[in-house]
Amino acid sequence: MTLISLFEQAIQNYGDKPALAHKPKGGTYQDISYTEFGESVDTFSRGLTAIGVQKGDRVAILSENRPEWAITDFGILKIGAVNVPMFSTLTAAQVGYILKDSGSKVICVSTKDQLEKVTSIRDEVPSLEHIIIYNELDDEVPAGVIQFVDVCSKGTETETPIDIDIDENDLATIIYTSGTTGNPKGVMLTHANFISNYNAAKSLIDVNETDVLLSFLPLSHVFERLGGHYVPLFSGAKVAYAESTFTVAQNMQDVSPTVMLSVPRLYETMHDRVLRAVQAGSSLKQKIFHWGVSVGSTVSSKIQHGEKPSAILKLKQSIADKLVFAKLKAATGGRLRFFVSGGAALPKSIAEFFHAAGILILEGYGLTETSPIISMNHPGKWKFGTVGAPIPDIEVKIAEDGEIITRGPHVMNGYFNNEEATTEAIDSDGWFHTGDIGIIDENGFIKITDRKKNIIVLSNGKNVAPQPIESQLVQSPFITQIILVGNERKNIAALIVPNFDALKSWAKENGIETTDLPEILKTREVQQLIQSQIRERLTDFADFEQVRRFALLEKEFSQEEDEMTPTLKLKRNVIIEKYGDVIEGMYPEES
Repeated sequence: MTLISLFEQAIQNYGDKPALAHKPKGGTYQDISYTEFGESVDTFSRGLTAIGVQKGDRVAILSENRPEWAITDFGILKIGAVNVPMFSTLTAAQVGYILKDSGSKVICVSTKDQLEKVTSIRDEVPSLEHIIIYNELDDEVPAGVIQFVDVCSKGTETETPIDIDIDENDLATIIYTSGTTGNPKGVMLTHANFISNYNAAKSLIDVNETDVLLSFLPLSHVFERLGGHYVPLFSGAKVAYAESTFTVAQNMQDVSPTVMLSVPRLYETMHDRVLRAVQAGSSLKQKIFHWGVSVGSTVSSKIQHGEKPSAILKLKQSIADKLVFAKLKAATGGRLRFFVSGGAALPKSIAEFFHAAGILILEGYGLTETSPIISMNHPGKWKFGTVGAPIPDIEVKIAEDGEIITRGPHVMNGYFNNEEATTEAIDSDGWFHTGDIGIIDENGFIKITDRKKNIIVLSNGKNVAPQPIESQLVQSPFITQIILVGNERKNIAALIVPNFDALKSWAKENGIETTDLPEILKTREVQQLIQSQIRERLTDFADFEQVRRFALLEKEFSQEEDEMTPTLKLKRNVIIEKYGDVIEGMYPEES
């Protein structure tokens, strides 16, 4: 069994049913049937063969979610090639690194802006032979660039049937993920990796041909790739693509999804909007709201404990639903069966609020290296504040140091071109070391308690490796030490120890009269200076890796204060705890 055999089975089974839906600019959602989808994949895969792509070749995708992404993915897999997906927000330098490291032969880009990123670094990537662009160009097509429609035309002209032997152990994708040191690592996942995860997910959650999913998390992220792409499309469901991350609320109204995947930030935003609306209402409306939440919470508690609500409580719930929660449910499109949350920790209070409103959020856990699911809550077994129980047919245990480790068919083949990192991640007994600290409770649910590594996970699920950013910023003559923060926050902030001597000299030269260090640090001129230093040195980093806020500290980190190790490494946890109030002050809207 391979991803392509499952895909072709779905085409055969669901024929005229809608598979994909997209909304052209200024238009309405348009459906693409399974039959049409299959034909597009067939012609595109033939087109790839016509331009010289062979089994094992790497084909990259730099694009937002859209039908062409799905067609490209299955087109690549159908000829035994390997998909190398990238976030559309990556910079040209980051795109260049991935293309070079993967040895990609072809890259597919969505727009002219993405095309410009690739052309700016093309000379640095000797393996790159073709660039395919989805949007049709108004002007002359540059040399080495082929329009998507033209690749499909080549496929239509090719009469030779595609007959490539694809094995379940063949490589399906290389997904680059940020590490704690500098460059990202390419996670190698096979057809069998994905299929093991697909089978486990399907055994726990029923997604079928009556379902509609709204896809807005990047398909370059393995969470969306499996849960919002392979699972629904192999199950006969319809996948509708959001126009952008800014139109999700409107697009939920447009397509009325029954299932939806998201990172916690969406649920937090929806929760905040509800509370703001309540606070702006009359005292009577506020009382009704709090009464409704109280009723919903009581019902939720009984359900969690396996108890049935009484007839009176059910009546109160019905009233609360009409008076308090109807608008929230309508905002999701009115047909939602459940949300799925992943990519970052979901606050327990958010899950409890939504369940009180009659909306279940199922939180799961995994990594790119595990295809991705390790554990998940599901409609038959869930517990708020946990990431669920391990999925079927895998092993999970807690190592002696508290780290969560796992073994099974979901574990990657290794890191591409990086045997040292592979050996470090997967031990001689086949256990993958997640880098997360956790516990497994008496009921078998996993709870993440800490992160072993220093990776910062933003509330939108983006992973940020602090070291390369910090290394870049300390090159500034005005910055001596720096610690990035932002775990579970909207964006990155920094605790900065300035170069005091350099800063005092600069202040004097620029007419700042005070010589008092704390006063100098507070001046608008110094704040703007540091901001400009940050901006200038992070031009090659992605948008989500930018430092949006910072605090200037008045003394250096030291061993004496237990802020540094004997080898002069900063103790992040100690510093973050010590400056907790300062960090909270940088996020006033989240306090």
